[in-house]
Amino acid sequence: MGNTRLQSIHVHPVKAFRALAPGRAVVEPWGLAGDRRWMLVDDRGKVVTQREQPRLALAAAELLPGGGIRLSAPGRTPLTVPVPQPAETVPVEIFRDKVEAVPARDDAAHAWCSAYLGAKVRLVHLDEPATRRPVDPRHALPGETVSFADGYPLLLTTTASLDALNSLIAEGRHAAEGPLPMNRFRPNLVVSGTAAWAEDGWSRVTVGEVAFRVAKPSGRCVVTTTDQHSAERGKEPLHTLGRHRRIDGKLVFGQNLVPLGPGTIRVGDPVTIAE
Repeated sequence: MGNTRLQSIHVHPVKAFRALAPGRAVVEPWGLAGDRRWMLVDDRGKVVTQREQPRLALAAAELLPGGGIRLSAPGRTPLTVPVPQPAETVPVEIFRDKVEAVPARDDAAHAWCSAYLGAKVRLVHLDEPATRRPVDPRHALPGETVSFADGYPLLLTTTASLDALNSLIAEGRHAAEGPLPMNRFRPNLVVSGTAAWAEDGWSRVTVGEVAFRVAKPSGRCVVTTTDQHSAERGKEPLHTLGRHRRIDGKLVFGQNLVPLGPGTIRVGDPVTIAE
């Protein structure tokens, strides 16, 4: 695997919004700098994602210096949202985790997001990622934390596995839906130059000079069936993953990573693997 390289990097400033694709990224203990430090919650404080609101796929957030964001979406005037100053936190719920977060200080941010979705939501910021949300203890080492990502600091996928999955989709009942692009899986790191499904056997990945622990395979949900350019839903890839990639009761594509140290990664960096 001497030609194994980092093909692309993806950062999602607001959870469930469209990804950015920078040429480089700083790796922090809880994920890529700027990745999923913001998210939407409903009036009960529960996270809102593309699971409930597929139109979030069409919304974008540009990262600004200092961690602020500039929101944009179809039919909405762009809005700049600064990082809220240290303030009283509010409890929010992201799946099974209860986390303290800081609401955007300007009511305009909440109104902007609510108007776009046609539902009352609030925009919140993770102010202290080093302490607020531990990684699932079943797959974590002491002290590991995560941002507002689904459960782990980074998600890695490979181009070879996507090619293999698309070949399986082409042979199936919903062949017309394929081939699927990688953005269906909303990864942070996309690696090229591997064998298909090779990542199933990895225990450690080093990108450039930054090492990561492979925590567990990524179980996939309905978000993967959402076209990230139209927000329309289909049957794939879950139909095909259910037939060919069911592992421990989960439909698996990609691997969850935890950084073993900080650093900077760049598109084109060599990737070395330990199994």
